[in-house]
Amino acid sequence: MSQVLYNGYAASSTSVDQRNRVLRNTYWLLALSMVPTVLGAWIGVTTGIARAMSPGISLVVFLAGAFGFMYAIEKTKNSASGVPVLLGFTFFMGLMLSRMVGAVLGLSNGASLIMMAFAGTGAIFLGMATLSSIIKRDLSSMGKFLFIGTIMLLVAGIANFFIQSSALMITLSVIAIGIFSAFILYDLKRVKDGEETNYITATLGVYLSLYNVFQSLLAIFGMAGGSSD
Repeated sequence: MSQVLYNGYAASSTSVDQRNRVLRNTYWLLALSMVPTVLGAWIGVTTGIARAMSPGISLVVFLAGAFGFMYAIEKTKNSASGVPVLLGFTFFMGLMLSRMVGAVLGLSNGASLIMMAFAGTGAIFLGMATLSSIIKRDLSSMGKFLFIGTIMLLVAGIANFFIQSSALMITLSVIAIGIFSAFILYDLKRVKDGEETNYITATLGVYLSLYNVFQSLLAIFGMAGGSSD
């Protein structure tokens, strides 16, 4: 009987250790992923490669590249090539972000707006990470609603690409911040609860949420708080 209890305790302890390891690896890889993202954005702004593409071509390249990379990450997440593929994806995402970053940098207070967006994204991440440690209830039911919200947001965003409404863009950006902030909480909680055991998959989910939060904050600050030279 005592051996059964001991084995049960050992299994539980190992499970906790595994969760902590996945969470730790997720945080490390997430931090590392910021390097190619910043590098990609810098190269994009310097060379103007993203700005040189027409908005339509840029949208097609972004969607094709993003979904292509995510498919590749899913296929390689359990192999040694998983991390390099993920980092390649974050470089691509930084490159595609350079169009917006370059536009904001064109404002007289552009650098400060980018720092505000970065600080705001960091604050949201810290808040959601803290909440994921405090909240004890199961949040798995959130996934379905967040996924539906994301699909609706994507459709509305593509529609606004043709409508070009600034008011709608700000509205969608505010909604995106809410949805993807909740996604950060949801994804981190899944790791803490042992529902997600692959740190590459976990990193991808949190990275995409942080990317969208930053992009949305940058859009809002750029339109609402930007000042021209």
